[in-house]
Amino acid sequence: MKFLLKYSLLLLLAFSSLSFQQQQSFDPAAKVKAAFLYNFTKYFEWPDKMKSGNFIIQIIGTNTNLNQELNKMASSKQVGNQKLEIKTSTSIDASTQPHIIFLLSESSDMLKEINSKYKGKGSLVVTEKNGLAKAGSAINFVVMDNKQKFEYNKNNAVKAGLKTGDGLNSLAIVID
Repeated sequence: MKFLLKYSLLLLLAFSSLSFQQQQSFDPAAKVKAAFLYNFTKYFEWPDKMKSGNFIIQIIGTNTNLNQELNKMASSKQVGNQKLEIKTSTSIDASTQPHIIFLLSESSDMLKEINSKYKGKGSLVVTEKNGLAKAGSAINFVVMDNKQKFEYNKNNAVKAGLKTGDGLNSLAIVID
């Protein structure tokens, strides 16, 4: 009986430890940002030349949880008739014409260079550092009242060569 009790207690500790480790690796912000990035595809019209081939989301910087969430999404979703493809790097990939470029906070200093390189070519630039919607990104993730939200600068989207309606305005914090 004592053996059974010790064995049960040991199993309980092992499972609670495993559960705790899984909870630590769960990143709700990554899940929310991945969902936002996918849903942004519904609010913009990309130039005709970008409506064939894969729909590319380029992440510049390192966020393993976000990459996992986006790759999970890419395995089951498409954008229109385009297969979703996730690319990650720590710098600009000159061989790629991404539909969405997400500059993680540690890569924010590349914003000016990216805007220069992709101006008018139809790449949506998304950032996650305060003030970057005014500095050149079309969309900037922010946290307000402990909730993930985003700023939207339509002028920057137009400069990037994208068309959009006003539907995004009702969901976003609009920046001029």
